[in-house]
Amino acid sequence: MNRWFKRFLIFLGILVIFLLAFLYLNVQDRHPGYAIDVNVKNDNPSVLKIGFAAVKISPVIHDTWVDINGDAKYVLEDGDTFIDGNDNGVFDPIWIAGFSNKRAANGLHDDLWARTMVVDDGKSRIAITSIDAIGFMNDDIIDVKKLVSADAGITYSVISSTHTHEAPDLLGLWGGSDFKSGVNSEYLADLKKKTAQSIDEAARNIQPAIFKMAINPKDAIVVVKDTRQPYVFDEGLRLMQAISRETNETLGTLVAWADHPETLWSENLLVSSDFPHYVREGIEKGIYSGDSLIHPGVGGVAVYINGAVGGLMTTHPTLTVKDIFTGEAYSEPSYEKTKAQGDFLAYLGLMALDSSSYIVEKAGISIRAKSANLKFQNPLFRLGALLGVLDRGMNGWMQVRSEMAAFSIGPAHFVTVPGEIYPEIINGGIEAPDGQDFNTDPLEVPFIRSQMKGDFNFVIGMANDMVGYIIPKSQWDEAAPFTYGRDSAPYGEVNSLGPETGPTIHNNLENLLGELYN
Repeated sequence: MNRWFKRFLIFLGILVIFLLAFLYLNVQDRHPGYAIDVNVKNDNPSVLKIGFAAVKISPVIHDTWVDINGDAKYVLEDGDTFIDGNDNGVFDPIWIAGFSNKRAANGLHDDLWARTMVVDDGKSRIAITSIDAIGFMNDDIIDVKKLVSADAGITYSVISSTHTHEAPDLLGLWGGSDFKSGVNSEYLADLKKKTAQSIDEAARNIQPAIFKMAINPKDAIVVVKDTRQPYVFDEGLRLMQAISRETNETLGTLVAWADHPETLWSENLLVSSDFPHYVREGIEKGIYSGDSLIHPGVGGVAVYINGAVGGLMTTHPTLTVKDIFTGEAYSEPSYEKTKAQGDFLAYLGLMALDSSSYIVEKAGISIRAKSANLKFQNPLFRLGALLGVLDRGMNGWMQVRSEMAAFSIGPAHFVTVPGEIYPEIINGGIEAPDGQDFNTDPLEVPFIRSQMKGDFNFVIGMANDMVGYIIPKSQWDEAAPFTYGRDSAPYGEVNSLGPETGPTIHNNLENLLGELYN
């Protein structure tokens, strides 16, 4: 055998061993044997105990920088320079998630939060937490759950993300280059501790309480745009206001709506929770026009949860938002536009609570929650996992562990979705357009809300995981000819696990609801 060929075989063998070792180190199961399987039934209403907490999770931004050409990207070749705030001689960025990489934070506009509502019916205790982040993967969610004190007595916890595009990268996809993770490990560790702290504090704060339920089904649609056909929305604004039986004061309010918190758009360099900041402030402290109080707040802690934002639901720069009190119109991204949007949503919510007489004096909690495996089909995600950019473990060959739940608190029923689900899967309206890639009829039917039996049916997106877009398979559209007469592929598929994700998640939710109600 030619000695050069032998050397080639040796080199190839070493390369294969290296790649296999690299693959093992970067995509092994981080929580082997871990599985969620919760099945609690309680149809006997009882007095509820409810608690809230809000813990700041804002990053420390040591270093800021000078954007020489104003492209909102830190690029040395452009002449961008940094201010060494901690005097260590290197640039220590907080990379902002969403839109594109290289977007380094240049300050903090408003604090980020881990906000939690805990509800106890005497038999079980559920925690609903929302963090100001673009998303949080299931491995990291499990880490948080393990940090929660046993004394908190949590039967099941839901940890969701508001999906703000103006917070630190927690997924790894928006670093200084395509091949480097944007996650700051110190910030991630601190966030996990503080998220667990939020759950612990809310559990310690529980006291006897009632709920006031409210909904505004349609009016919020004017501040959200669907940027992909078919045009289907999840426009309902739903609220649960917890009121102390002892003091008659508001303990907190759960606020649910569906839209990408990216109104500030791609050139913003300040860390922010985007419009949810103003929604929560308005609900808690009241809505002001200048120095004039327009509507008082209800007090307590407001927890904002996002819904079906796929499609995608956004307050795009082409969408004008009007200040409902001054009439001033905003189109270009700005904090004024974001405030006008948040004030409007808070106003709709407060008016809905004012007009509601739907009081829940007693309720039982029922929960059905399970881990689920999802196919890891996206080649870019696979490469990212291999390189360690996307730090996500596998629990089988090219499959990842995720988690879903269906639960009820009296007349308020919930499903949790581990990503950005298209509203068609939730509210109906899936199509099978010409040009689709799989030549199939709609598979994700009947739609999820048609199977929910509550008087108020909540969908919590980006909950206990973040797998990207959850697209109806009959609308999958990567290859030409493209659907709806497009000249190019629509956005969405590039940030999805793959075409089987939609049917798999729909099937899991359908089964969980069936088991919850049977």
